[in-house]
Formats: sequence, structure tokens, C-alpha cells
Amino acid sequence: MQTTLETLGDLERRLSVAVPLTEIEGEVRKRLNRLARTAKVAGFRPGKVPLKMLDQQYGPQVRSDVITERVQSSFNDAVREQNLRVAGAPRIEPARAEERQPDALEFTAVFEVYPDVEIGDVSTIEIKRPQADVTTEDVARTLEILRRQRTTYEAADRPAESGDRVRVDFTGTIDGVEFAGGQAKDFPIVLGEGRMLPEFDTAVTGMRAGESKTFDLTFPADYHGKEVAGKTAQFALHVLAVEAPQVPALDADFVKAFGIASGEVDDLRREVEANLKLELKRKVEANVKGQALSGLRKLSKFAIPKSLVESEAQLLRRQAIANLREQRNVKAEDLDVSVDLFRPQAEERVALGLLVGELVRKENLQAQPEQVKSLVAETAQTYEQPEAVVRWHYEKPERLRDFEAMVLEQNVVDWIVSRAKVTDEPMSFEQAMGRSPAAA
Repeated sequence: MQTTLETLGDLERRLSVAVPLTEIEGEVRKRLNRLARTAKVAGFRPGKVPLKMLDQQYGPQVRSDVITERVQSSFNDAVREQNLRVAGAPRIEPARAEERQPDALEFTAVFEVYPDVEIGDVSTIEIKRPQADVTTEDVARTLEILRRQRTTYEAADRPAESGDRVRVDFTGTIDGVEFAGGQAKDFPIVLGEGRMLPEFDTAVTGMRAGESKTFDLTFPADYHGKEVAGKTAQFALHVLAVEAPQVPALDADFVKAFGIASGEVDDLRREVEANLKLELKRKVEANVKGQALSGLRKLSKFAIPKSLVESEAQLLRRQAIANLREQRNVKAEDLDVSVDLFRPQAEERVALGLLVGELVRKENLQAQPEQVKSLVAETAQTYEQPEAVVRWHYEKPERLRDFEAMVLEQNVVDWIVSRAKVTDEPMSFEQAMGRSPAAA
């Protein structure tokens, strides 16, 4: 076997391979001889079929199989001989007619190799780590949110006020012509919720069931509906019902609705506190991880294999389409999502993957079984039967791969954090969760 390696770019290579035809034909003859022992051909006993006849009947397929296997094995052998780390799938092509040798099978393989990844000085990375605690006020606020999420509504014989749910019919026109999205029947509006434009809430406030009115509304210039942005519409409004909110009491029935058999409010408070602490822990970890990996990426510049970026972009596109179909019930034929949208994100993901892989190899940061087990157990706590969830994950090794990847990435983040410039920033739970501006 003869091989020639050419450098086409930073990472792109072309490998030319020539395999003597005698090797190909020798393997074909071996396989035909094995086939002759069992082949059934009319007029001949098994093992007595002439080789020439077998070659006529089975030769083309056998020869095709041998060539395919020989091309793959020759490529693999050449890659090992050249000590190459191939990134992505190679593009294998037959040699051009004018370059072929009469006594050899020749082909070229164009592919990319992995770049040499050099890790910069991580001690220069700056990380601001949120420092927060879950307070009794945070627990009380969450309980209030849970109560309001279970609000019911009852008919009210009075003018509508903030917090009420009002069911209305409305028709909007611009210059006397109805426009798309400007009409609805029995449409529920919760006053003060902010889902409608302020002018709409103002118009409905104070109206009773059965009343009607017309009013003007000017859409903001940056309104998402471009066809009506900046224009003034006239709305005809009719109120069908005014319903007052009924927020459930924080009592035993409310507590039991969350699966707490005791019905004790304090038991619910403890569960809420535990969940908030876990939520805070994950948020802080995600915040620090984002800073650590972003800092690592900025330190390192290297060529990124286009083939890996393309594969990652295609994967992201498929995931986005699947999410659209599942969450918004969009039909596949209605989706025209260009893979170009995902290439920048794919490039960053591939780059980070290469950096993480290099650190894992260089610093021996592989995921340990006890780390994986701990993460599985922590995740299982969010389910009603944690032990069953843990058992399910350990029934098949492939179910642990995502956890192994998360542990591996966390090991890299911990390694970076232990060497970076980390500043703890005290803040409230709400600020740490990103629900209000962080303290200066």
C-alpha cells in the first residue's frame, strides 16, 4: 500500500492511497472459494460449482464488498501510520483517470484533523460568584405565588377592576377595515396582568357585564404586528362577564394539593425552602459555569473543524424543529429553518467541546462513578419516587451518558474556578435568580 499526504489548509488534508489489485483479486478469490463450499447452483452438487461460474454470478457483488472494505481499512491503516486525528467523516473519491496506475486501486480521502488546542493562562479569568441565601421572606413570596397560580374566578355584579377576569367580544378596524388578529369572541382578559396594551385595560376597567363601548387605540411604533405598528385602530367592545379573583387560603386543603399528606403548612414551607435552595444552587452553578467557560473560550484561539461545526449545526436545527413541532404544534412542512442560523452557536459549542476535551485529557478530569451517582441522586429528588428514578437510570449504561457529560463539564469548571480570580458578590435570592437588577 502506497500513501501520500497533502496539506490543503489549516486542518484540511488529502490522503492518496494506492492498493495493489493483486491484493483485491486475492481476497475476492478467497471469498469465492469459501462460497463454493455451500453455493447451490442448478445442475451441480454443493462444492462442485466451477469457480468461473461463481465469479460470473457472485463476482461483482463480492468484488464490490471487498473494495469497499479495503478502502476503509486502507484509510484507517494510513491514518494510523501518519498519526492523524481525523475530525468528522472523510470524503472518499476515486483517483482521476489520468493519474491511475493500471495495477492498483487508487483513491483519495479529503478530511479534517483535530487542531492543536492550547489552553491559555486561566489565572487571568475573572469570575463574579453570586452569594445569596433563601430567607423566610423568599419562602413566603413563593407561597403567595403558588396561591395566586391557583386563583379561580367567580361572577361579580359590579364594575370591573384591577385583578378581575373580564370576558369580552371585540372587533378592531383601521380606517373602517378589519385587520388580522383584531377580532375575538369570549376572550378572557385579566386586568392589570399586562398581556394587553394599557389602553385596552383602561377601556375595560369600570365596565359591567352587558355593557358596550368603542374606543381608539394607537399601536406602538415597535409593535410586533408590523402591519398595524404605529397605526390607530377603532375597537368595538362588548363585556360578557366580570369575574372576581378567588385566591385559595393557605390551609390544609391547599397543602395537600401539593402531595403533602399531613396538610401542615410548615411541612409545605420546608419543602418550598428545600426546592428554592436547590434552585438557587443550580442557578449559581450555571452562572459561574457560564463565566468560566466563556473566559476559557476567550483565552484560546485555534482553527475549528468545519465538518464538526456542520454536524453540530444540523443537530441544533433538528432539535429546534422538533421543539417547534412539539411546543407550538407547527407542521413539519410549514418549517423552513435555515441551518445558517445555527452555525455561530454550533461553532462555539464545538470550540468549547474541544477545550473541555483537552483539559480533561491533560489534567485527568474524567467523571468518576461516585460523582455520577451523586448527580443522579440529586436529580431524582425532584421526583415523587427518587429511588425508582435512580434504579431506572442504572438499568442501562447509556442512560447515564448525559450525567457523565455534566459531571465531566463540572470538573472542568471546578478546575478553572480553583485557578481563576473569583470575587463573591452578596445579593438577594431574587437578584441571584435574575428576577431583579443585581446590586451595584
